[in-house]
Amino acid sequence: MARLFLALIFCLLATQAAADERYQLEKVVEISRHGVRPPTPGNRKEIEAATARSWPQWNTADGDLTGHGYAAVVNKGRWQGEHYRQLGLLTTGCPDSAQIYVRASPLQRTRATADALVDGAFPGCGVQIHHVDGDIDPLFQSNKLPFAQLDPTQEKEAIAARAGDLAALQRRLQPEVQQLKQAVCSSDCAFFDRPWQLRQTKSGHTYVQGLSVLASMVETLRLGWSENLPLSQLAWGNITSAQQISALLPLLTTNYDLSNDVPYIAQKRGSILLDAIVKGLDNRADSPNTRWLLLVAHDTNIAMLRTLMHFSWQLPGYARGNIPPGSSLVFERWRDTTDNTRFLRIYFQAQSLDDLRHLKPIDSQHPLLRAEWHQQNCRETKVGTLCPYQSTLQQLNQAIDRHALSTVDYPQP
Repeated sequence: MARLFLALIFCLLATQAAADERYQLEKVVEISRHGVRPPTPGNRKEIEAATARSWPQWNTADGDLTGHGYAAVVNKGRWQGEHYRQLGLLTTGCPDSAQIYVRASPLQRTRATADALVDGAFPGCGVQIHHVDGDIDPLFQSNKLPFAQLDPTQEKEAIAARAGDLAALQRRLQPEVQQLKQAVCSSDCAFFDRPWQLRQTKSGHTYVQGLSVLASMVETLRLGWSENLPLSQLAWGNITSAQQISALLPLLTTNYDLSNDVPYIAQKRGSILLDAIVKGLDNRADSPNTRWLLLVAHDTNIAMLRTLMHFSWQLPGYARGNIPPGSSLVFERWRDTTDNTRFLRIYFQAQSLDDLRHLKPIDSQHPLLRAEWHQQNCRETKVGTLCPYQSTLQQLNQAIDRHALSTVDYPQP
């Protein structure tokens, strides 16, 4: 009887091992948002004008990655390095370019985030970070390049159609507006009650006057919470919990809905990045031949990609579509070892507000929050949601504006 029991246990363990070994991870293409930063100089100027008061200065220059932000991203990189070594994607020791290739947007906060990610994944190895010279990058900051220029009339019409009745939208968000007003307003609060209106800049860019500044305030408060600023520096002591931050995030979501998440804008300015992702997954000749292609960019880049993909998520503690600092959109290519069939797994991942604030290492007690992408014929497996490789690639390809790709000679990752 004891022998029979042991035999059953052995069979169960063997079956479990076979299930775990059935799928092999072959390739990862990841687009990460930079880590925690103070408000950018432009954001600071507009939120201080709207509230008629100076907002707290941080220990880091406006717009740059903070030391706390660096440490949080190191935690994520450390977990990812260990995770991918366990899955057999990476080997031990320092990597060569066949294992990882990193390209960052040229801004300080993205290049420093890339450094932090590889410092965590490959400590002491000095992995090279690639980036273009100057501040214009066709992959990540294409708005100043000819191929990504928007027609002002089409842009305004697309945003107006997406917004619908702006007055009704503003009324629906009054609870969030009033909570924000109570948190950051001291004396002159007229700005919070002005009607939202579509406006165009001198260059023809359309934005929602009123909403865009409120969204900048919410993002600044969320970043301050993630930075672990003293409570006295978070809305002058009026915000004391992550739940208060979460309650304000719908204003940020709505601003995304009427900017980077507008399909016309996303296709013009996100197609080249999506094309680079597809080429990376498919090991095209004009893409780095590496197992982990890590692209470090901005929330706007991820927003445009998810719009092209029709990928919507809502992580616990965040509003719909929120893109926290250090979060990432991940594309994984898997192979079924029983028949060599390939699959794609696509997901979005981030740390919670409190885990970022308290620099919690990623582990079973503090896991990454994750949302998986689905389409027809995907299968649920022990390694995640696996979708048919060719049909998924085809769907991604169909979202790309091929005209934009044909009108620019852009450097590959």
